[in-house]
Amino acid sequence: MTVDEGMTAVGTLSPADVASRSPAPVGPDPARPLDPDPGPRPSGSPEGVLAVRDIVARLRAAWPTVDKATVDAVVRSAYESFREARVRSYVPILAERRARKALSAAVGGPSPGHDHYEGERR
Repeated sequence: MTVDEGMTAVGTLSPADVASRSPAPVGPDPARPLDPDPGPRPSGSPEGVLAVRDIVARLRAAWPTVDKATVDAVVRSAYESFREARVRSYVPILAERRARKALSAAVGGPSPGHDHYEGERR
């Protein structure tokens, strides 16, 4: 049995040979510093990111005395709880309602005048 030119017999490859013949690794660039973990990402979609940002802005206005980081964490947690939802259309609405309920429970009551959506009947 002969070994084709350019081929090496099994067991005689050095780590450098393996590295030079392996495809480039897929993943983060080792030279780039890692970003701090911002917590759960809202479905990773641009729509999800925008929805979370909008919800946080509304809830910050409704609860101005609550720390921004707390509101952000509550909204992200509420949004993330719907990550397995098949129908994504209603996730922002449901996440905002869940976050409002959590903030109301934590603060001790609903925010004045902001406990429901404009136009929503109770």
